[in-house]
Amino acid sequence: MCVKKGLLPNVNENHMHNLGLWMFALSVLWGYLWFFQFMFYWYTDIPDEVVYFQARIDHYRVAFWVMFCINLLVPLIIMMTRDTKRNSKYLIGVGCLILITHWIDAYIWVMPGTLGLKPAFGPYEIGVLLGFIGLFLYVVLTNLAKVPVAVKNHPFLEESIHHHL
Repeated sequence: MCVKKGLLPNVNENHMHNLGLWMFALSVLWGYLWFFQFMFYWYTDIPDEVVYFQARIDHYRVAFWVMFCINLLVPLIIMMTRDTKRNSKYLIGVGCLILITHWIDAYIWVMPGTLGLKPAFGPYEIGVLLGFIGLFLYVVLTNLAKVPVAVKNHPFLEESIHHHL
């Protein structure tokens, strides 16, 4: 968005590719850590820990597996090619999808312990989500308006401008 509006004239496809690599790597890391934790608790069969996943799998099954598949498989499949990592539309779409599914992940962390075994999704949850989105946008946009987006006089600025893969 900022690139197309001319706010970041020095950002090129190689910079977008690096951003795509980070998104790809962090989504794979998240999936690996999540699955490792799940597998570790299942394998050790510690009753206090198995209850955590059992409540989520039994009663929040759809959200549980949708969150896992979208957080791991969608970025893995979409961000695999070089062209999609260099396309800002794909990066924005996958980034929004990752944020939404991480919100579902946080929902699954909290709700079984607070609501019990009956999942609920209503106006309160939507309001909290919209409140956090609004707060995030407010903080980011007001701080971006206070300072220039591009740095000046940085020792590695010239190297960064001419970055290629």
